[in-house]
Amino acid sequence: MSFLPARKGRHRQRYQDHLRLVAGCIPYRLQKDVEDRNSSVTSRINVLMISTPNRDDLVFPKGGWENDETVHEAACREALEEAGVKGILDEDPLGVWEFRSKSRQNCCNMEGGCRGYMFALEVTEELDSWAEQTSYKRKWVSNKKPKLSPEEAYKFCRYDWMRDALQVFLSAIEERGSRRAEKLVELPMFPAADSMAEHQMLTSAGCSEKPPTVQHLEESFTNKCIVQG
Repeated sequence: MSFLPARKGRHRQRYQDHLRLVAGCIPYRLQKDVEDRNSSVTSRINVLMISTPNRDDLVFPKGGWENDETVHEAACREALEEAGVKGILDEDPLGVWEFRSKSRQNCCNMEGGCRGYMFALEVTEELDSWAEQTSYKRKWVSNKKPKLSPEEAYKFCRYDWMRDALQVFLSAIEERGSRRAEKLVELPMFPAADSMAEHQMLTSAGCSEKPPTVQHLEESFTNKCIVQG
């Protein structure tokens, strides 16, 4: 399979307040083959992390946000380049963290400082080959033994700020699952006749409905970044 090489260099790098701007994501998927359907959402979460050579710890995909792309496009690009996955990115970030780059971890000043925007990415496609496959290996973290649970992933997470992002992510997913459960209780068992007829008309005309909150963003490297509000 052919793919475009990963971007190199910092000639397009964005900066703000003397901080390098970074975009990344926490890729995830929900297990479907669980025995207990009443279990919490977080117990069914699979989180994707990546490893680097000669290290036992793990990180999430992230990298520089460049001046020819949106922050959402940057997060999607990093997921594709480093982890070889595509998916649906949340429109709102999990948060914004300030930290030092790995080469400046022990500095006492803000030289090498970064400001990172992290998003949740629901994985819909996992590629067999990707740009930085030789540098990064994928590891799905889940509650299925002998794999690690998301909670156990904290101790393998390389950076404190990424642990914070993971905690925010798990809390957000749990809250989202609770809201969905409440909505399902309120929904009728069958769709209204008018809605069914309208759907049939659209289908027969070769159309498919898309939620208005889902926006497709075309990137220069032909990857489609889907942002969901």
